[in-house]
Amino acid sequence: MSDSDEDDIPQLSAATLAALQEFYAERINETGQEQPEQTDNYTVGALKEDWHMSQFWYSDETATRLAEEAIQQAGKQGRIACVSAPSVYQKLKQLESQREDGSHGVSSVLFEFDRRFAVYGEEFIFYDYNNPLCLPEHILPQSFDFVIADPPYLSEECLSKVALTVKFLTKSKMLLCTGAIMEELAGKLMNLKICSYLPKHSHNLANEFRCYVNYESSLLS
Repeated sequence: MSDSDEDDIPQLSAATLAALQEFYAERINETGQEQPEQTDNYTVGALKEDWHMSQFWYSDETATRLAEEAIQQAGKQGRIACVSAPSVYQKLKQLESQREDGSHGVSSVLFEFDRRFAVYGEEFIFYDYNNPLCLPEHILPQSFDFVIADPPYLSEECLSKVALTVKFLTKSKMLLCTGAIMEELAGKLMNLKICSYLPKHSHNLANEFRCYVNYESSLLS
């Protein structure tokens, strides 16, 4: 990874980084192995963030808010694509399990580089933003009612390539979560407008993050 790549990665605040280093140190057992999480597979944070892959999970409140937005906008029996947004996918699955009446009946697919998420079976699609349209044959163009994306890097190259994926997947509605510094490019590439809602991460980032949409949103505007 080059110095320029590292500059593109969202950064943890100094205080948060110090606290996390102490936390993880306490979780190492005598054999030097990290203690596994005792949690449900769909709990946000069930799989630990890998900062080398620029992974920063949303707070539970933010994951819930974004998942509810996706459900509302996708509509009944709608299809939702989560592009590099595993914590939103996990929250969608949690909400689905809580709605016993199946009133929404949405389905979701996770497009993700981290193969650890292959534990989710057929709903996991390996995705590398460097090859934005290299997708399985059964993933058809404009086959998702709603697409939410969280590009791993704050760079023009990354957002430009992720935009190709999002526009290929969505019928129309898009929700992008990325740094505030990407506002102008998000508008240029995808005709998105910034929302007033401020997404939060489970570990505070030094970079200001925002949401961008191309539709009227009661939750995020």
